[in-house]
Amino acid sequence: MRSSDWARLLLLAAIWGAAFLFMRIVAPVLGALPTAFLRVLIAALGLIVILALMRQAWRFEGHVRHVLLLGAINSGIPFAMYTFAAKSLPAGYSAILNACTPMMGVLIGAAFFGERVTAAKLGGVVLGLLGVAVLTGAGPVAPTPAVLLAAAACLLATACYGLAGFLTRRWAQGIDSKVVALGSQFGATLLLAPLFAVLMLTAPLEPLRGQSGAVWLALVALGLVCTALAYLLYFRLIKDIGPVKSLTVTFLIPPFGVLWGVLFLDEHLNWAHAVGGALIGAALWLILRPAPTARPTSGSTR
Repeated sequence: MRSSDWARLLLLAAIWGAAFLFMRIVAPVLGALPTAFLRVLIAALGLIVILALMRQAWRFEGHVRHVLLLGAINSGIPFAMYTFAAKSLPAGYSAILNACTPMMGVLIGAAFFGERVTAAKLGGVVLGLLGVAVLTGAGPVAPTPAVLLAAAACLLATACYGLAGFLTRRWAQGIDSKVVALGSQFGATLLLAPLFAVLMLTAPLEPLRGQSGAVWLALVALGLVCTALAYLLYFRLIKDIGPVKSLTVTFLIPPFGVLWGVLFLDEHLNWAHAVGGALIGAALWLILRPAPTARPTSGSTR
């Protein structure tokens, strides 16, 4: 990987690490579905402005339906699942389950896309999950039906992320990554809009009124920074370094969550941060290192 790829991977992890903070602010107040829908709607509107300022043409190269479906899989379903889980699942557990994404990518790639599973990649997945577990310090949670349902929602979201990484490489060939980001948010908005409309028709609108400025600022940041900007980075990374390597960003999200806590919430570091960080670093090295090149045999004619 180039130094620019590492920089974008770290920036993306920092942005998505902040997304968990913003979701914890917004989802308990507005509800899971309104938070997910408004997030993708704000992201779509923001991307329209960004592409207009960049004078980027909306060329989907005949794959507009594929890109819309990609957005439903990569944004619509996962965002709804994570905002639903945030109402009953502790943040540490959400972080651990979110870090299952590279594992899902490895398994889905091997099962459906002909990706070779190496011992190094499997070892990296195990070390990464262990590192996140140590870093977040998650303790036991009673397996109530609500907790189990929330955990299942998080796992469904990670499976969607893992699948979408490969579908992006297959369906978005030849399409500018900025256009893919825009189309994906259109697809997510189209998926969630009917559900949001039904909710607004059947439930009171009071939760959307009279909220504090902090809630709306967090929602705007969630849509513009943690979605619009983040997906511009993410789809370009998939194009440049591939889906499995791009999905390892989920291992870097919890350390950034700790960093934001130290900087803005006056939290303190301890031994778990050092051990967890070392394990995550080892996991990244195992998954991202180049595959060894086979040596030519002495009888080779090449």
